Amino acid sequence: MTRIEWPTLALTLLIYGAWLGLTWHTADLPWWAACPAGAILIAWHSSLQHELIHGHPTRIPAINHALASAPLAFWLPFPIYRDTHLQHHRNEHLTDPLEDPESRYVTSAAWERFGPLRRAVLNAQMTLAGRMLIGPFWSIGSFLIEEAALLPRSAERRRIWASHIVLCGPVAIWLGAVCGIGPVYYVFGMVLPGTALLLIRSFAEHRAAAAPQRRTAVVEGSWILGPLFLFNNLHAAHHNAPGVAWYRLPGWYRDNRADLLRGNGGLVYHGYADLARRFLFRRHDTPALPSRG
Repeated sequence: MTRIEWPTLALTLLIYGAWLGLTWHTADLPWWAACPAGAILIAWHSSLQHELIHGHPTRIPAINHALASAPLAFWLPFPIYRDTHLQHHRNEHLTDPLEDPESRYVTSAAWERFGPLRRAVLNAQMTLAGRMLIGPFWSIGSFLIEEAALLPRSAERRRIWASHIVLCGPVAIWLGAVCGIGPVYYVFGMVLPGTALLLIRSFAEHRAAAAPQRRTAVVEGSWILGPLFLFNNLHAAHHNAPGVAWYRLPGWYRDNRADLLRGNGGLVYHGYADLARRFLFRRHDTPALPSRG
């Protein structure tokens, strides 16, 4: 790895600059232009944060952390995202709801305890349409409820949230006092749609299977959403080589495609249109993971 990955540093400046420019001009733009652009930048920024978690663009973690820490979406403190995502990269535990913090599955014992409404909501989110429409509210709401329960008994969590609130201050002042963007407009017009975009990517990244190497999928041929996700759509490649930079990952995937698809049992989709054709209104899997009780 080079000392500074200039493509990633340039991308960082581009994303932050575009967000500043868009929010500065939001009052002059119609909502149907400003909101989709804001959602795209929120999703792109989250993809950038993911990249910076994995040791880019420098060899100095403190610099990478600083570049990633601006809370453009407000709700997720970067240190929590970093720690839970690195825990998710223990490949032998992928999809296990007791071990993988990014799992969308629940244990069979938990499923038995749930009422019909919660079961219906979880089942709906196993479709792509449900994941995009319900998922942002469910993901953010569930996360904040869990964090609220942790705060009284975790000094470390209180420290993280205190630092996060401090970082949120300048973003909120910029949006409200400088740009005149109200919180409802920003949250419902940009943050929630941006989260929905990200949930397209994560929807089929992993699927429960007995063999851990068969739990990670690939979405090929995505030259629109692929750059937005910084080619994390090539997810089996990312899990096999998490240190490979986003701009090198397509080449790494091409070189290793046969072995990757042999290892994951051919769990591959031919673009996100293929994914939507299969699972827009049909479940990708069942929410309950039978392997754990």
